[in-house]
Amino acid sequence: MSINCQAISKRFGATQALDQVTLTLEPGHIYGLLGNNGAGKSTLLSILTDRQLPDTGTVTIDGLPVRNNDKALHKVFLVGDQNFFPDDMKVQRALRTVPYFYPYFDLARAFDLAKQFGLPLKKKLPNLSTGYASIFRLIVGLCVNPPYLIFDEPVLGLDAQHRELFYRLLVETYMSRPCTVVLSTHLIDEVEDLIDYTIILREGKILRSGPTEELVGQAVCLSGPAGLVDEYTQDKTVLTSHSLGGLKTVTLQGNWEEPLPPGLEKSTMRLQDYFIRLQEAEDRAAARREEASHES
Repeated sequence: MSINCQAISKRFGATQALDQVTLTLEPGHIYGLLGNNGAGKSTLLSILTDRQLPDTGTVTIDGLPVRNNDKALHKVFLVGDQNFFPDDMKVQRALRTVPYFYPYFDLARAFDLAKQFGLPLKKKLPNLSTGYASIFRLIVGLCVNPPYLIFDEPVLGLDAQHRELFYRLLVETYMSRPCTVVLSTHLIDEVEDLIDYTIILREGKILRSGPTEELVGQAVCLSGPAGLVDEYTQDKTVLTSHSLGGLKTVTLQGNWEEPLPPGLEKSTMRLQDYFIRLQEAEDRAAARREEASHES
């Protein structure tokens, strides 16, 4: 029981959106799909749900190919930024229409969530604000009850109160009816405590993936006088380095239990800090490769 992607590639003109992406999404996890703009997150999710075709590679859901396969596609629901309802349809009627396509849709809960969010039921869908349009799609996603539930930038346009409400309802949904959840988002600090497995995309490739705690534990932040930092890290893998006056802060790959020399301080990293430092390290490596290519 899983979503399995094998060697997925997708190109748009000169842009390689995905490059040989292989991953497995297993039951019982809330996955975080992270990456900068253009990393390929939305393209990957569209291919998982058969909204786009890969140039190469295959996708299966519980062993079933997704291409034009309703049996497979009924197992997965993607909450994105698209509205598939007629423009003249009001919110209330749209919610009542969903069970015709998704028989496990919990209509009573949908109306309860609409009340909690303050969603105007009598408005036509195109007349909703950006935030309430997102809320409408989130409510549908939270009430469809599929084995695989995917959110692509779910809190677009939501204020802080509504974002917090969504995260709480998502956890309630996950706990009451266990499923596989994928959250693709830029708001890493808001979802860090929700996601137990992290996938980081960069330029169409998987840069890192693994249990969130393990990934964050692969790097530490070290700070202190520049001379002491340089001496201690000379035989270690430095991801990033920042200096201010005589002080220096570095991000190191790995974690050490050994006592530090006096004057140095070590701190663990949060997921957002790890993501940022990892991107900085990749940017520097790319710049070095570009410089070397020009010299040759």
